[in-house]
Amino acid sequence: MLGLAKREARALWRGIAALDRQTLTVLLLASILGMWKYTFGGTTYFAEEIAPVYGLDPQSLWPYLYQFGTQGLTGFVLPVLLLLLVFRRKPAEIGLGLGDWKLATGMLVLYLPIVTVGCWLLSAQPSFQQKYVLYDAAEADWTLFLAYEVLFLFYWLGWEYLWRGFVLFGTKHTFGAWAILIQMLPFAALHATKPTAEAYLSILGGAALGIVVYRCRSYWIAIPFHSFQMFAMDLFCSLRGRTGVQGTGLADLWQVLRDGF
Repeated sequence: MLGLAKREARALWRGIAALDRQTLTVLLLASILGMWKYTFGGTTYFAEEIAPVYGLDPQSLWPYLYQFGTQGLTGFVLPVLLLLLVFRRKPAEIGLGLGDWKLATGMLVLYLPIVTVGCWLLSAQPSFQQKYVLYDAAEADWTLFLAYEVLFLFYWLGWEYLWRGFVLFGTKHTFGAWAILIQMLPFAALHATKPTAEAYLSILGGAALGIVVYRCRSYWIAIPFHSFQMFAMDLFCSLRGRTGVQGTGLADLWQVLRDGF
């Protein structure tokens, strides 16, 4: 029995040693960093563990500054430094180059009106209005709303790079185009607590955005794609909350734009 255990241990070690070190590191670290958001990187952790220590108001913007800032650090800064300094990758190899920026710009121009209409329709659902804006006080105060949305950009910097940069370009040399689906799986799983429509759309969205980034050879395009989508949803939900309009027609849209600002 002891001999069998030793043989299996040696076989396991040989198997691990044969794996590509960058791919192994990227997938393991991405799992840890993705989990970080839900354990030590969220607003709840800040409100319960950090705010009392420093006497900060847990109902203010501070929890979101913490969450968005830590996501930028753990999702972008740390992965980029690892790939550049440890694995000696060039910026263009890990999605930080401009890539095919003309194609990316064209795709973005086509996408923006589509996602705007989609967010307008989805914002009529109570589940979305209850979820967004995440920072409740921003719904009634445009100054807080704008400050919140600007801070949100740090979140997108890290959230998008973790999946569409670190995992996609960090494993591309091993899996090729299959890396698109690999980065989509955890991305979709981490949307399980979102409204039902958003949760299932994250499967399609994660794959589609992965395809766009892979084709354009640059992660940067993912930020305006995703951040504009969230901004539009936040804006429409805020306007509906201010005006009470629940319809989805053109007249309803005109009313929320006329009375909501």
